Amino acid sequence: MIRINLLPHREVKRQAKKIQFYALSIASVLLAVVVWGLAHVTISSKIDYQDRRNTYLKQEITLLDKQISEIKKLRDQTKSLLERKDAVEKLQSDRSRVVHLLDQMLRILPEGVYIKSLKQTGDGVNLVGYAQSNARVSTLMRAVEDSPWLDTPALVEIHATTANGARVSEFTLTFNLTKLQDVATAQPGGAKNQVP
Repeated sequence: MIRINLLPHREVKRQAKKIQFYALSIASVLLAVVVWGLAHVTISSKIDYQDRRNTYLKQEITLLDKQISEIKKLRDQTKSLLERKDAVEKLQSDRSRVVHLLDQMLRILPEGVYIKSLKQTGDGVNLVGYAQSNARVSTLMRAVEDSPWLDTPALVEIHATTANGARVSEFTLTFNLTKLQDVATAQPGGAKNQVP
């Protein structure tokens, strides 16, 4: 006996394929939504984490900027104080130089030489005076060169003139004051003529 299937098997297969297609489509959409949701949550959490890090870094940068500005203020104050200290030390060291200049002038001035003017500009000294002879000017120059407080004498000019009815030589002499350190090293043992 021959069996013939009269049921619409093609319709059933088509219906089964439709159901399978819809099921796969719904599964694919659900899978895509789940993947998209996971990706969104992951990316959102990373963005939130980075935002928190950025906020923390901005706060730390603000604190560091304040500290840097305080450090700059301290550096400026330190620089100002060091400049003041250097100025005071320079004044302190220069204070005794005038005394030594006048003391040396009294010690080395030969007899027959008279000072008309004495002008100090920095380390340089300009001396204008009268001498009874040119030899006395030479003696003064040698005395300046031998002095531990004075050095490099140079005769600018000398000419004959009359002062108080006497014939004298008027001269202009320049020389330098030595630095205090140079005096200490030039003296044997650095002990002679101690600087106050």
